[in-house]
Amino acid sequence: MFYSLTGKLIHKSEQSVAISCGGVGFKCFTTRTTLSKLAGFSGEVTLFTHLNVREDALDLFGFFTEEELEAFKLLIGVSGVGPKAALAILSELSPDAFAVAVASGDAKAITAANGVGPKLAQRVIMELKDKIAGASFISEESSAVSGAVSAVNNMSNTAEAIAALTSLGYSQTEASVAVSKLSPDMSVEDLIKNALKNMTLRF
Repeated sequence: MFYSLTGKLIHKSEQSVAISCGGVGFKCFTTRTTLSKLAGFSGEVTLFTHLNVREDALDLFGFFTEEELEAFKLLIGVSGVGPKAALAILSELSPDAFAVAVASGDAKAITAANGVGPKLAQRVIMELKDKIAGASFISEESSAVSGAVSAVNNMSNTAEAIAALTSLGYSQTEASVAVSKLSPDMSVEDLIKNALKNMTLRF
């Protein structure tokens, strides 16, 4: 029903913002990511919106980018994932990071979201893993990473290297992305060594 709202930011709380359009203030529930982008913002703002219709309420959700909105809509399509859980996940992970977490099967990254347990995180991965590569919100860069991550997780050497890196304390997403940038023809030892080197340089 609503594609976007453009107006003056008149109120902001920990979970929502209000946008004044034509004298009417629209309350939009949103993520910490969008709230951080609106910090110190003055003047006119545009939020991309989704109207959630329930028997007892009409809730409006607003996002700073179309990518975040599309990720939100994909999440609420998962069985058991409501708007509150979707907002929590996207408050912890950007759309690109969420795509990589799903592609690499990184349930731990998803459970970092407030109120999201292991079972729900696994359901998100299970239901979205085959859909994530073709999702409209993924940038060209993250789409390439997601494809590489999916591929390396199915190869013995790279899967072994990823497992070794996660045992050292790196997340599944970090390990998978680091290994996906290396040649799968490398030995497990070389994959681990080079991945560690690249991650050390990055940080």
